[in-house]
Amino acid sequence: MTNAFEIIGGKRLKGEITPQGAKNEALQVISAVLLTEEKITISNIPDIKDVNKLIELLGDMGVVVKQLAPDTYSFEAKDIDQNFFESEAFKSKGGGLRGSIMIVGPLLARFGKASIPKPGGDKIGRRRLDTHFLGFEKLGAEFNYNPDNGFFNVDASNLQGTYILLDEASVTGTANIVMAAVLAKGITTIYNAACEPYLQQLCKMLNRMGANISGIGSNLLTIEGVTQLGGTEHRLLPDMIEIGSFIGLAAMTGSEITIKDVKYKELGMIPDVFRRLGIQLELRGDDIYIPAQDHYEIETFIDGSIMTIADAPWPGFTPDLLSIVLVVAIQAKGAVLIHQKMFESRLFFVDKLLDMGAQIILCDPHRATVIGLDHQVKLRGISMTSPDIRAGVSLLIAALSAQGKSTIYNIEQIERGYQHIDDRLRALGADIKRI
Repeated sequence: MTNAFEIIGGKRLKGEITPQGAKNEALQVISAVLLTEEKITISNIPDIKDVNKLIELLGDMGVVVKQLAPDTYSFEAKDIDQNFFESEAFKSKGGGLRGSIMIVGPLLARFGKASIPKPGGDKIGRRRLDTHFLGFEKLGAEFNYNPDNGFFNVDASNLQGTYILLDEASVTGTANIVMAAVLAKGITTIYNAACEPYLQQLCKMLNRMGANISGIGSNLLTIEGVTQLGGTEHRLLPDMIEIGSFIGLAAMTGSEITIKDVKYKELGMIPDVFRRLGIQLELRGDDIYIPAQDHYEIETFIDGSIMTIADAPWPGFTPDLLSIVLVVAIQAKGAVLIHQKMFESRLFFVDKLLDMGAQIILCDPHRATVIGLDHQVKLRGISMTSPDIRAGVSLLIAALSAQGKSTIYNIEQIERGYQHIDDRLRALGADIKRI
């Protein structure tokens, strides 16, 4: 029997909620502990499946992992068992975790070789790993795919700095290549590099460990190779996707909510996009306060044409929040076109929203027009299944705003990305239980 959430919607919520540490940053900086023998301490780590699996995988490799507090771990990667990478255990664990690709760069840099099984993960269209592998090859790594055991074997005994123009500004691709390049000989230049806050965090952490990376925050990174790296302490940023989700939740349910410790400067245009939907929010210290609002009205462009919200690489709007924006627009006044450029199947969850009574026209796999109901009509609760992490939380927000009972199945998908989400929502007064 799989777990499900049962939600009685239509209640106003109230109170404070603290976002968890950033999942996507966690997968990168935890992999970086493999670059040094010395101890690295990381805090604000979210307690979610994808991150816990990666920490467990490091332990299996021989990293000494100690949990110092619920959200804090120390890692010491002195003795790494090289044979583990050829094992069945690694194949089953590494293959089931998208984040496992992130250990390849550090392993290449430090040991000159790595093996990884073909990876798995989210079903949101084609997420290629070419960017990672092309980058490693430019640095001088050689690849062999072994069809007998399904492993990629990489030999990189002599990594050399070089000029790399990435074919796409992939966040994980950039991070992986940066980690490989910090110990390579000479200077590596990465152009069209991703510049998300998570990646800036990784680069700052590597610099504290003794790396020499400049251009942090831009799309042109210059990395001067060093011979070895040392230990450091690092604290993860709060998860901007959670922060955006909670802004949407407050608006959709007409609730007064304070989101604590948001690191506002690192949120880019996220607050402004929600303001374009008519949502009032104010910064108080480093908290975002959202007052209870009965109405929010979508702005139009200056010439009066319909508002379009589209995703783009950072500092553009993150694709992970488009599903949230789409749901929140259901109860706005006005209309908006949601354009999901980066992934081809992330909008397919709108059929569930239509069943709940939303007015949405799915134009094609990338675009949907939402005609806001302005709270004139309430959504109605239904039974549904969560297709991926972000859609799952969007459906959860829809259910919390709907009349009557909703049941969401396949909540493992939600819990891969959001820690103890039911407990935290109950603390705000939500009627949600696990069945």
